[in-house]
Amino acid sequence: MFKKIAVFTLLSFIVTSQQYLNAAPAKEIKWVGCGISKLGFMKDISDAYEKKTGIKIKIEGGGATKGLRHVASGKSELGGSCRLPLISREKRLPGVVDQESTIKLIPVGWDALVVIVSKDNKLIDSISREQLRDLLTGKITDWNQLGAKTSHKINLYVRKGKVSGVGRTLRQQLFNNTDEEFAKTAIVKKSSGKIEKAILKDKWGIGVSGISSSRHRDLKMLKLDNLEPTMDNLKTAAYSLYRILFLVAPADYKKRPELKQFVDFALSQEGSKIIRKAGTLPYLQGIGLIHKASADYIDEIEIVDQKGIYTLGGN
Repeated sequence: MFKKIAVFTLLSFIVTSQQYLNAAPAKEIKWVGCGISKLGFMKDISDAYEKKTGIKIKIEGGGATKGLRHVASGKSELGGSCRLPLISREKRLPGVVDQESTIKLIPVGWDALVVIVSKDNKLIDSISREQLRDLLTGKITDWNQLGAKTSHKINLYVRKGKVSGVGRTLRQQLFNNTDEEFAKTAIVKKSSGKIEKAILKDKWGIGVSGISSSRHRDLKMLKLDNLEPTMDNLKTAAYSLYRILFLVAPADYKKRPELKQFVDFALSQEGSKIIRKAGTLPYLQGIGLIHKASADYIDEIEIVDQKGIYTLGGN
């Protein structure tokens, strides 16, 4: 897979306007999945695509798991995921679970995982990776343990389960362990959007979400190891907590002109500009980040690639 990255160039992303104009008749395409991608850039790129082609992309959230499995089962034509497919290691050779295996996973962007608090929180401005690990596992429970002058119980918010986009990649990138247990005292929410909305109203609240969605809400994002989660810091991996955002397509999407057309647009130079303008780092512009990810994250990318699911540039 890394050899593919080495030879992959921007030429793969150049798609002409004439291709869109010559494609299948206008219709509506359904996209479901990752709420962070939905809020972060999908609306922008879908609006631009509809304006260009007349084809409407109907966007529905529901999470990364829904994005992967609804496309695999044929319930949706396209989807979005902010995590890799789940890996089964029960057999001699690891593989992708059946419910998420009959798809193509197309990387389109990079999302910084950010620690969020209420905008009214004046207690701290930065958190270290070590402190974040201790916070999530319940070793830190009071704001003064994070450097605040005030002593008050922390209201920690986390995603339900271990397979959500934020929950799984946070475990991979921060703990290198997808089975890591989070604090039993944490407040559990069903989506990252619900976590963001809860923390908006809770001055003692704290949680982790994706910057692609968090930046659209009136929240305060903490520095990580004294580094802001800016696009420049993410691009150079100075900001070290991140994951890939994927388009999810059926395994045979290239035989379906209306789907291939949208994927080509999302991966084109025009599509990349729209994604960046929306506040998400386009995949190629941060392609070196993949080499600096955790061992567990890289291992799962390799497995997914070997199964023919991970596809650079839609190829």
